[in-house]
Amino acid sequence: MLKTHRRPRMFVARLDSRTESTPLARYLLRAYLSGLPSGDRYCDTAELLLGELFANAVQHSDAPDDCHIEVRFTVTGSRLRLEVHDAGTKHPSLRASSPDDEHGRGLLLVNELAERWGCTSLPGGIGKYVWALVAPSPSPALVTA
Repeated sequence: MLKTHRRPRMFVARLDSRTESTPLARYLLRAYLSGLPSGDRYCDTAELLLGELFANAVQHSDAPDDCHIEVRFTVTGSRLRLEVHDAGTKHPSLRASSPDDEHGRGLLLVNELAERWGCTSLPGGIGKYVWALVAPSPSPALVTA
């Protein structure tokens, strides 16, 4: 029987808007990636980016605390697309941080590690989502010393 490859579907989950939900979001991403033939090539960078985006949604959203945060993962072409949706209206922005700052570097990491990222308002004016595209890391056979 001829085996055909199907595109992976989008994964969507709604989580409590709490710092304690961040590890669950990363766990769900690992589970999603484990089902992909080359999911391990996204894992480290994607987990870091998702953790930063989710934590930002929890800490900086102006949405009521009882609103959920939605995470979405899908592969488009050869890129993993991460999305974090929240009911807040404030868009994230890069800001300079001093060496003594203990916080405020999350978006700098996202900006450096994502192929591209951005923020889009949701239709109807309630909420937004922050997205990031993650390129696969080179396969081990392609890496040379």
